[in-house]
Amino acid sequence: MTTLVVSYPSISSDSLAWIQDIRQEHDELNFRAIDPHFTLVFPIADLDREQLVSHVKQAISGTNSFEFVIRCAVLGNDAFSEYTHVFLVPEEGYSNIVKLHDRLYTGVIANELRLDLPFIPHIGIANSLDARSCKELVDRLNDRPFEICGRVDCLDIIWSQADRVGTITSVNLT
Repeated sequence: MTTLVVSYPSISSDSLAWIQDIRQEHDELNFRAIDPHFTLVFPIADLDREQLVSHVKQAISGTNSFEFVIRCAVLGNDAFSEYTHVFLVPEEGYSNIVKLHDRLYTGVIANELRLDLPFIPHIGIANSLDARSCKELVDRLNDRPFEICGRVDCLDIIWSQADRVGTITSVNLT
């Protein structure tokens, strides 16, 4: 079992339905396990939950909620699988998410930060072992203008095991 920190962003019901329609068809890894989210702290295996909760509360103390806007899809990879991914990446709010990520990777989890991988804030919407199919989806999505406006106002500390997740606690931004 691992623990993570995510934000389930506040977005319109139309935007959520659009994302979920894409995920249902193209996200074989995560669609059934977890709702659309930004991952801020990636899976940690050996940390006491209470320590993580305390750390997150301290690290984000005084951090204001913020808005974001997504207007494009990009290809992505991760260190956890051989899959290619399709990410929705915010144009506006990007730096706020990066700074929040950086604040969280201090203290008791500082050594968990992967320095070999860049952090790219994103909502994952598709994945495949066939990179070409992901590239085709990115191109189809970016051929039409779209805009997803939302807000990050809460972080969830969650547990994950196999294809199941659950919330340990939620922490509101100010």
